[in-house]
Amino acid sequence: MIRFTPTENSDPKIGDILLSEPFLNDPYFGRKAVLLCENNESGSFGLVLNNIIDVDITEVISDFPVPNAKVSLGGPVSRSNLFFLHNSPDIEGCQKVMDGIYLGGDFEELKAKLTIDPSSVKFRLFIGYSGWSDGQLQDEIKSRSWFVTKADNDLIMDTSESNEEYWKALIKNMGEGFGHIAQAPIDPNLN
Repeated sequence: MIRFTPTENSDPKIGDILLSEPFLNDPYFGRKAVLLCENNESGSFGLVLNNIIDVDITEVISDFPVPNAKVSLGGPVSRSNLFFLHNSPDIEGCQKVMDGIYLGGDFEELKAKLTIDPSSVKFRLFIGYSGWSDGQLQDEIKSRSWFVTKADNDLIMDTSESNEEYWKALIKNMGEGFGHIAQAPIDPNLN
């Protein structure tokens, strides 16, 4: 079956990926992939995976031990705060998002691990986050703004793809019947 729009009855869970529908005209979420890190009666919290910004890490963190680390804009909320994902469950205070991926914790501990061995921890850095009040994300899903899917850990932690190519790869990974969506032009009038 070929799909053109997201289903209106998806029930996203922590660890799911929200993929914006292809024609969403929004500066923060158009053609974006958001890892859902929290989803409860208080609301939802996620990080945009494919909004890597062109910034030198030393402008954000002067003493970060990985000089070529990429930074993503995690969303429009709290853009003065830094958030991070990693694969190290022993970092104190971290929260499990899914098997093998954790959110936050003691940032100094992450830096210490990376100072000792930069390849010891996979990590991603984000400025700001994406947030929805109670019921808001479900309303957006009912209005067919988001596809809800899954991705493997390697893809979630990958920063090598360009922003739009990342979104396209995740759309294609949804299976048969979705590949044509990745080829849709941003402006449907150009089709």
